[in-house]
Amino acid sequence: MPDIFIAGCGYCGERLARTYRDTGTGVTCMVRSPERAQRLTSDGFVTTTLALDDITELPPLDLSGQTVFYLVPPPGGGTSDLRARNFIYLLSPAGTPKKIIYMSATSVYHETDGGTVTEASPTIPDTAMGKRRLDAEIVFRDYGSKVGIPVITLRVSGIYGPGRLPLMQISQGQPLLNEEESGPSNRIHVDDLADICRAAALHGNGGDIFNVSDGHPSSMTSYFDACADVLGMPRQPRVSLTEARHLMTPLMFSYISQSRIVDNSAMMHKLGITLRYPTVQEGLKKSIS
Repeated sequence: MPDIFIAGCGYCGERLARTYRDTGTGVTCMVRSPERAQRLTSDGFVTTTLALDDITELPPLDLSGQTVFYLVPPPGGGTSDLRARNFIYLLSPAGTPKKIIYMSATSVYHETDGGTVTEASPTIPDTAMGKRRLDAEIVFRDYGSKVGIPVITLRVSGIYGPGRLPLMQISQGQPLLNEEESGPSNRIHVDDLADICRAAALHGNGGDIFNVSDGHPSSMTSYFDACADVLGMPRQPRVSLTEARHLMTPLMFSYISQSRIVDNSAMMHKLGITLRYPTVQEGLKKSIS
């Protein structure tokens, strides 16, 4: 039986799967798309196709002794993560995992108006997505306590990397918030994130929570400028916060409205992380090479 089970083997999950496979570790990739499953299978991975939105006819999952990475994003709408709840419902009582690493998000924190958050900061999400992330954290933590297995939570900031740069927004000239009105935001390169996932599985203990970022916050505006510069594209026009409320999509406006500095010291020290790309400038160069 494979040692690693990755639920939600997408952008980050596939990189994580490859790093394990490169060391000879057996990996099962769970995806919801038959097309993606076929591609991963043809690439030599063991795959299972499972959509967690409707589980009425699905058999229990036997993940005995496996380390589980749960990377499935919450569904849209509501304040509960029904996919996470369905996944736990499917876990066979006779085949519990060895450990679960749940990939959450820093959106579980309350808006701090540019202040610093640590793992001990209050989790009072301002957004529905943040509430769904917090719901999943609680569900996994309660499951781990019930069956006696360790659950480690990674609260991840914005993920970037190859194929995950804001090309459309830049090429369309979508407006950005004035730099002086744009608060700090946080990021992590996808390859560093895959390394952090593995370190959490190796060194994390039950109940551990780790903020995940590169430790070099910058405004969303300066990040988009850096992307435009490295891509050789014109920088986007600026607007005020009042104008942004009317010109930006609700999703984009929610991103720029959240401003905080994510303290990553626990991740760096307890997990022994050495980042490949400690700054966006280094990470962006690798993302387009």
